[in-house]
Amino acid sequence: MDDFLHAHFWEMIFRATISFFALLILARILGKKQLGQLTFFHYTTGITFGSIASEIAAQAETPFLDGLIALIWWSVLTYLMTIITIKSKKARVLIDDKPTIVIQNGLVLESALKKNRLHMDELTMMLREQSIFSIQDVQYALLETTGKLSILQKPAEQSATKQDVRADVSIPAYIPTEVVSDGQLIYENLVELELTEDWLMKKLKKQNVHAVEDVYFAQVQDNGSLYISLKDKARRSSP
Repeated sequence: MDDFLHAHFWEMIFRATISFFALLILARILGKKQLGQLTFFHYTTGITFGSIASEIAAQAETPFLDGLIALIWWSVLTYLMTIITIKSKKARVLIDDKPTIVIQNGLVLESALKKNRLHMDELTMMLREQSIFSIQDVQYALLETTGKLSILQKPAEQSATKQDVRADVSIPAYIPTEVVSDGQLIYENLVELELTEDWLMKKLKKQNVHAVEDVYFAQVQDNGSLYISLKDKARRSSP
């Protein structure tokens, strides 16, 4: 009996040790994100990832090799899905969804709240968490894929900076919106902003960029200007 308990003890120590280092290595391979950056997909994947590891470490009934294979295969699937979402915007939207505007020009979009199964109490609570107690102070509010609320206050309500010698309280022409991602033009965002591809190309050419494929990320700013970040290859080849 003592020999059995002794053998069982060392078996569990071995399983726990291997599970620990397997989890450490695989988590390092999969990359790093803060908890607040996790989408629902990555959050549930992480929970399952930890559950499989705990089953291997603590449940003697679970065949060790089977559990380890399941852990590795789950990591491979997660890694593949991450690569797919990086390469494909459609896959990214399908898996992680996309941000939703819930307040526009100071008005609450009831349909957007219903779509995301939010009620006003939750929305006002999320605003208060960012020290905003009046909805009329908000120009835009977006519900991110992480479940957090991103807010653009009306210019008159924004905190003053040292540059605000003459503060501008005019309503911004646009909400900052991405129009190019990883060399791909995002047509629906241009349409939503009532802009055209010709407008975008003229803005790119003004910054000596002649192909959308050379742009890693481009975002229309609230004043109508265009922020551009080139791909590494294009940046190195630019004069």
